[in-house]
Amino acid sequence: MQETAKPGDARFFRRTGPHSLGQIAALLGTQTTAPERLIHGVAPLQSAGPEDVSFLDNRRYADLLSATKAGAVILHPDFAGSVPEGCEALVTSEPYVGWAKISALFHPFPEAAAGRHPAAIIDPSAVIDPSAEIGPGAVVAAGAEIGAGTSIGALAYVGPGVVIGKNCRIHPQATVSHAILGNRVVLYPGARVGQDGFGFAISKTGFTPVPQLGRVLIGDGAEIGANTTIDRGSAQDTVIGPGVHIDNLVQIGHNVNIGANAVIVAQAGVSGSTQIGPGVMIAAQAGLTGHLNIGAGARIGAQSGVMQDVPAGEEVLGAPAQNAKAFFREVLTLRKLAQNARKGPKTGN
Repeated sequence: MQETAKPGDARFFRRTGPHSLGQIAALLGTQTTAPERLIHGVAPLQSAGPEDVSFLDNRRYADLLSATKAGAVILHPDFAGSVPEGCEALVTSEPYVGWAKISALFHPFPEAAAGRHPAAIIDPSAVIDPSAEIGPGAVVAAGAEIGAGTSIGALAYVGPGVVIGKNCRIHPQATVSHAILGNRVVLYPGARVGQDGFGFAISKTGFTPVPQLGRVLIGDGAEIGANTTIDRGSAQDTVIGPGVHIDNLVQIGHNVNIGANAVIVAQAGVSGSTQIGPGVMIAAQAGLTGHLNIGAGARIGAQSGVMQDVPAGEEVLGAPAQNAKAFFREVLTLRKLAQNARKGPKTGN
């Protein structure tokens, strides 16, 4: 078994640096007492060395701080006094955000390598910026538009008329049809965007398919996880707002509208025509029926079954989903009833 390596294996990740603590501190919006000191990489507290920067965001790992050999640590002001000698404290109110910025400084996200692979299949009417990258086996159909700095991965499919903005990353084997994507959109491998919604009319003789005539609109900076599916609208559009992050293996039905910066976690499913407000968080394996309105900032717990509207800012749990406080009261009541049943009835002398 190989020894555990530090993050950023050079076989898989591009590396920059070294970078000075002054540069790192400026990116974090904080101060340092050693601006000229060079840092060569990022690493967790337990494996970082004197040339690495690490971070602490969770109190559960606070005991690792006193023993770390890191050259610098990004941390909350509450932990600044616990940094060992020789380690520079980079204090910020949002350590994990800081860690994301500094990790991206040392290991930038991949950039498009301008050009078209000879094995790509590109319709002559497609409009592709010269700085875009089209990978082997990728298909770009008639009338599609690919923006500057965008990469289309191997075996990906971009359907007729699809518009993809600037600096997007369409990973291998993703498919996009009937869709317009903004800038900096990421589709991870196997994502399916723009296929028919689950729409049909039911009669005594069976099912009659209803043409799905809408599109999928995806806002700037949205990310769509691996093997996630987003159906196009029926008569309206399916809308994924700017900054939305959707995890792997999520199903989004036709005509769903998701507000800016919402988060949907793995294996959740949202049925058609549901409206999800900005900043909503939907946890893993939650299921939402159709035509609901989920208010801004609402939180839906894991494995919840949501069958009615959720007010803005409310947290719901359970199946059927209900207010979190009411849910926990019921759980506690059931637990007490079960405990009493196990003890049996009291008997007199």
